[in-house]
Formats: sequence, C-alpha cells, structure tokens
Amino acid sequence: MAVIVSPTQLARELTGSPSPPHTPPTLLDVRWDLAGPSRRPDYEAAHLPGAVYVDLETELAGPVGEGTGRHPLPDPEVFGAAMRRAGVRQGHPVVVYDGGRGWAAARAWWLLRWAGHEDVRVLDGGLAAWEGPLTGEVPQPPEGDFTPRPGTLPVLDADGAAALARTGVLLDARSGERYRGEVEPIDRVAGHIPGAVSAPTTENTVENTAAGVSGNAGNAAGRPPGAFRPAAELAARFAGLGIDTDTEVGVYCGSGVSAAHEVLALAIAGIDAALYPGSWSQWSADPSRPVATGPEPG
Repeated sequence: MAVIVSPTQLARELTGSPSPPHTPPTLLDVRWDLAGPSRRPDYEAAHLPGAVYVDLETELAGPVGEGTGRHPLPDPEVFGAAMRRAGVRQGHPVVVYDGGRGWAAARAWWLLRWAGHEDVRVLDGGLAAWEGPLTGEVPQPPEGDFTPRPGTLPVLDADGAAALARTGVLLDARSGERYRGEVEPIDRVAGHIPGAVSAPTTENTVENTAAGVSGNAGNAAGRPPGAFRPAAELAARFAGLGIDTDTEVGVYCGSGVSAAHEVLALAIAGIDAALYPGSWSQWSADPSRPVATGPEPG
C-alpha cells in the first residue's frame, strides 16, 4: 500500500477523482517545530480545506517522565480520542501533512499505522508543495470511530536497540555531527549507540541528496523541496548502508520523531523497520548505557 501521496494525486482525490467518485480522505495538519511555539495559529490562518489540526506535543506524544525520552508514545486512549475528534475512521483513508519537512507528518503516519490503521499516507513535500486552495475555516468533522490497536508496527526498547546494533542494522537518523558527538544541542551526552550506523534522514529528501547515488539529479527534477527521493534512489542509499529487504533494521533519532521519517523512507524503498521511540534522549539519560563517539569504523 502507498505510504506517500503527491499533491497532484491528493487534489484529484479531494474532488472525488479518479472515477468512480469516492469519499475524500480525512486530512490531518500536524505542523510542528522542535522547541518552537505551537503551529496552531499558522493552521488557523491557512490550511488545506477540511484539515483538522493535531498537536504533536500533546496528542502524538505522551507526558515526559523519568527515563521516557522527550517524546514518548502517547497513551492509546489519549491518541484514539484525538484521532476520533479529528474524524479518523477505521477503514477510511487518512492523509497527514506538515509544513514541508515531513518529520511531524511521519510521526502521525507511524502512530496511526502502529495503532492499526491500514490506510495512511503522507503528503509528499507537505504544505510547501501544495498548489491548491487554502482556507482559514476550521472544520468540525463528525466524530470518528477509530480505536487504536497498538502493535501493528515493530517497536524497540533500549535493550532491543542495543541488540539490533549487533545483529542487524541500527540507523541513527540524526545529523552526522550529532552522531559523531561533535555537538549535542539538546540531550545530556553527545555521541551515538555503539554499533549504530549514521544515516541522516535529511538525505532521504530532494534538497539533501546523498553523494554517490547515480542518477539522483535527473530523477529528482521537478520534485518539490522536502519531497522524498524516488524509491529506487532510496533503495540504493540503504543498500549502501548494508540494508536490503531481508535485513533486520531499526531506527532512532533524538526523540523518536525524525526517526519516523526514516522509517517512512525505508517503507517507500520496500523495507520494513522498527522504531526506537525513546531514542537518544532516553538512551543518553541512563548513565549505565555505553556511548560511542567519532566516525563509523572503516
């Protein structure tokens, strides 16, 4: 099943095309900035018609506690109530978007899929790529019927992430500088999980192309900044990191948000991956956990 949708395709679906006419997808606006103010005022100023705002900090993450990491998974009941308020229904398609970076939209996509919704896609390129109409009218959708059934997608805890770094491939989706321990603007300790492979999720999108992947410039032509690179290019990138469709893969980042973006990129390439929601913010808060620094061996 598709995990992203182009702006052109979404515009068709919102007008009842292709034939035969069908009910348009439920739209969720999940604009968010790390350590920034709420983006709800931006949503209220202009959003896709029919889209409902969902707050990442309060509805797509649980309260921060001792040893949880900065964005723990939300309580399923709280998450389910937020999704029903937004009009999400089981068996009815959902499209999520953010301002264009894709991280928050991927978090919403991952949570809905983890909670058992089978038809969720991310608007490729987000609001920045949308050329259709916008509105300031805040909709009041009918209450949805979605009830979370957690466990559809695989999740890692700290011990599982440590083990996977030895037996499979554990990807670190943060910037290379944070992976190497050169900088750490947020968490207690700089560095990475021993055995993890650096794979910045920014290199999965058009404006940040990975060196050494042939044909990237031509295939990316005409795609909006922030859009994912084509599936073949993503597969080539992950193959270069030692991953194919048979590899056991896990992903972490700082707090489990940008890692969801990498899980989505892997899904586009046809590769299943587990998410470590606690990520580096949980790992580094535990003094008993080992920390590695410097570039990858070899």
